[in-house]
Amino acid sequence: MSTTVDIVPAASATILRLHGDITGASEAPLMDAYGQVATGVRSIVLDFTGLEYMNSGGIGLLVTLLVRAQRAGQKLHAIGLSEHYRQILALTRLDEAIGIHDDESAALAAASA
Repeated sequence: MSTTVDIVPAASATILRLHGDITGASEAPLMDAYGQVATGVRSIVLDFTGLEYMNSGGIGLLVTLLVRAQRAGQKLHAIGLSEHYRQILALTRLDEAIGIHDDESAALAAASA
């Protein structure tokens, strides 16, 4: 399944709703969406609710996105992660750099703090 990204502006952040698979082949849609919202945004919420599958290439893309966001002085937050993907982010220690939240309101509250 291919990757699609919906861009949803919110008061304290921009939400990127990810749908489908996140793999190495997802670079274009993910980075294009980030490029559209990167200017003037302090926080980005990645919504994984529509995630079907993510492999190591997808984890690598998250690292690339994290580096770009950090260079721009932005914070990344994540919602909608299954327990499996929460564990993967913990194992890779990405959960130390990406705020993991239970729902959208918690992520937006953290983004505005």
